[in-house]
Amino acid sequence: MTRPVVGVTVSRASGWRIFPLMWLNIRLAGGRAIKWRAGREVDLTSVDAVVIGGGDDIAPTLYGGEVRLGVRLDPSRDELESRLIREAFDRNLPVLGICRGAQMLNVVLGGDLHQEAYEVYHSRYMKTILPKKRVDVTEDSLLARTINVPCLRVNALHTQAVKRLGSGLQVAARDEGGMIQAIERTRDPFALGVQWHPEHLFYRRAHRRIFRALIEAAKAARRSERQLDAAEAEARLAASGG
Repeated sequence: MTRPVVGVTVSRASGWRIFPLMWLNIRLAGGRAIKWRAGREVDLTSVDAVVIGGGDDIAPTLYGGEVRLGVRLDPSRDELESRLIREAFDRNLPVLGICRGAQMLNVVLGGDLHQEAYEVYHSRYMKTILPKKRVDVTEDSLLARTINVPCLRVNALHTQAVKRLGSGLQVAARDEGGMIQAIERTRDPFALGVQWHPEHLFYRRAHRRIFRALIEAAKAARRSERQLDAAEAEARLAASGG
C-alpha cells in the first residue's frame, strides 16, 4: 500500500517554517504530507486524511465571541478550514486538529471558545515549544489508547481554549487548572484535536503516536472504501446477469 496522503493547512504567515515539521512527523508515521493554505486550490479527493494546523486566531464572529483589537485573523483561512472539516467528515476522512485546528474543529461542530482562557482558569501561563506543561489524559479516551500513557508533558503557545464542546465531542485531556487540552469525536470518522503542538515534539514517542494514529485511521478508511467499491462492483455485475 502506498503512503497515505495528508493535506495540512498552515498559516500564510508561518506556514513556511511549520510545514517542514508537519512533513517530518507525517513521514515518520508512514504518510506523505502536502501543504494547503488559503488562496490556493485545495482538492480533498487527492488526500486520505487532513491536519488542521495552528496559527491565527479564529474569527469570533463564527462562535458568538467578541471582536477585539490587535488580534491576527485570517477570514479566508477560517472559510477554507471550516469547509474542509465538514467535507472531510462527509468523505469519512480522518481529521487531526492542532492548537487553532482543535479550536476550529470544536467551532465547526457548534462549540465555542474562551478568548482569554487564562483569565478563566487557574492554569499556569506559559509560552514555550518545550514540553514543560503537564496534561492529564481522560481514561479510556481515543487519545489515551493512542499514546498509551495517563499524562503528558506538552508545549503551550495558546491563549484561547475550548469552552463549550461541539456536537459529538468529548474532552480527552485537561491541564492542572482544568483547561481543556484535547478533544475528540465520539464516533467515526477519526477526529482528534490537541491544544499543544506535537509537531515540535517528534523526539518524544507519545507525540509521534498521535500522527501514527492519524495515518492508521487513513489506511483503515482507504481499505473500507476499497471494500465498498468492490462490493458495489460485484452488485452491479450480479444485477446485469454477468
